[in-house]
Amino acid sequence: MKYVLVSGGVISGVGKGIIASSTGLLLKTIGLKVSSIKVDPYLNVDAGTMNPKEHGEVFVLSDGGEVDLDLGNYERYLNITLTRENNITTGKIYEHVIQRERRGDYLGKTVQVVPHITDAIQDWIEKVARIPVDDTNEEPDVCIIELGGTVGDIESMPFVEAMTSLRRRAGKNNFLQIHVSYVPVINGEQKTKPTQQAIKAVRSAGLIPDLIACRCERALEPSAVDKIAHFCQVDVEQVVVVRDMPSIYQVPILLEQQGLIELLRPILNLSSLTLPPNLVAKGRHTWAQWKTLTSTENRFFDTVTIVLVGKYIELHDSYLSVIKSLEHSAMRCRRKLDLQWVDSEHLESRTGNSDPAKFHKAWHSLCTASGILVPGGFGQRGTEGMIAAAKWARENKTPYLGICLGMQIAVIEAARNCCGLDSATSEEFDADAKDKVIMFMPEVDKKTMGATMRLGLRPTLFQPGSEWSRLRALYAGNTEILERHRHRYEVNPAYIETLERGGLSFVGKDTQGERMEVVEIREHPWFVGVQFHPEYLSRVLDPSKPYLGFVAASAGVLGEVTREAGNGNGIGGSMEGLVNGVKGLGVSEEGPLF
Repeated sequence: MKYVLVSGGVISGVGKGIIASSTGLLLKTIGLKVSSIKVDPYLNVDAGTMNPKEHGEVFVLSDGGEVDLDLGNYERYLNITLTRENNITTGKIYEHVIQRERRGDYLGKTVQVVPHITDAIQDWIEKVARIPVDDTNEEPDVCIIELGGTVGDIESMPFVEAMTSLRRRAGKNNFLQIHVSYVPVINGEQKTKPTQQAIKAVRSAGLIPDLIACRCERALEPSAVDKIAHFCQVDVEQVVVVRDMPSIYQVPILLEQQGLIELLRPILNLSSLTLPPNLVAKGRHTWAQWKTLTSTENRFFDTVTIVLVGKYIELHDSYLSVIKSLEHSAMRCRRKLDLQWVDSEHLESRTGNSDPAKFHKAWHSLCTASGILVPGGFGQRGTEGMIAAAKWARENKTPYLGICLGMQIAVIEAARNCCGLDSATSEEFDADAKDKVIMFMPEVDKKTMGATMRLGLRPTLFQPGSEWSRLRALYAGNTEILERHRHRYEVNPAYIETLERGGLSFVGKDTQGERMEVVEIREHPWFVGVQFHPEYLSRVLDPSKPYLGFVAASAGVLGEVTREAGNGNGIGGSMEGLVNGVKGLGVSEEGPLF
């Protein structure tokens, strides 16, 4: 097994995840099988209970793991299926070690950070790195490890120590480190001193960067590259310039142009690996498709305007997978995405201390958009604004897509305005309401917040008589689909008949026919709500079907896209990859790996 460690310095949020994903993608293009692990040095066991406005979105894996958003980048770039074990946190490691200590596994020894915590980290990485992550069901050749946070922070020190030991344990030509630094521009001058200090700190901690990836707003001047190489004691070729690009999907192309693979090849002795011809050919084909779809020369200038009505819009990373799904779909529809952000609270009636300017601006954005998207979320705040958005979309025939909470919002709106249930609401918003058309799932634990929702990959069956469904047509004839879920609330079965008389059609249900998974309005260009989160399975070269249909309808090309899906031209996708991904999740019936 060969490892590529991606660490960061100077500042957080410097782009380690994109560089790690891009490196993995380039390795796949030459025929290598690639896995990935994200290390997060926080004490949370997983990301499930984190505030999206502070940490960004919670990404959900097929096995139900609630993990860091960077694992979404790995899956999207590498087209692989990861498990919850591919996200390591300080909380997971300490929980694992303490459980072993309580069982007496350490035979009375004093349990310490070194060697017990650091050994546990290395053991975890070595086991997870070997789990098959794609349809080959074979052990990966290379594992990309992203070390979250900034080297030098106290919380990351056990992981830094573990990485120094892992380099030795892996052996010669089996470990490579890329350290990502930031080169600021002050008064027009590119400053290299922060990078020099960052490399010094990394080396003092025991790590030895093989490559220095310099994040910068514009290409580094030759003098700056020479200075970094000189003071950081590396060759000029070992300084990789990662300037801001028009699209993050062009970062792999930028790295390829700087010969990243040729830099990795001797250090990792990649020539010693036997590469199956079919994987080499597949890698080349995928890379050609990637460059064709994302290169500047092939970008399109016709615009599709989508308004996202959310409650966490202060931090756009709260909806990262949603944004990426819209981007994937817009590229496939040959449109430039114009994404407008609307705080759902600004759509609510102007009362109290509401800002009239924000109210009118929000409604102007909503009324002039080509399509309206209401994503997932929690809590009552801003939901009346979401209901107003759904009402506008339904009445004015504007394409609408509701995800999880967005689907529930569409149901509440229809119950109030089409079914005469004026007090209709969700149990989440008012537990004592008369008409709770959205109810708490009976099997879910109301007291424990972490990992108690309905999570992971689950089947949805399109119902008999739903052949007219616009969404169903995009799944290329499949009557059963697999999508990832994350929710505590669902449509109340007691109101289904009433809602259907009001114009809603529940075209997709769970295998028992009891849970409403897909709702659609027949007499509408595109009005779809899904209980699942299709954004988690969207890929650059295979966009999510609900998002693709939504963007296509908003752009006026739904008929063309649907015909392409029916002809099997890549848009319809295949269930085989998903099924194989589920089978290869690496979680046994007895439980997780550790």
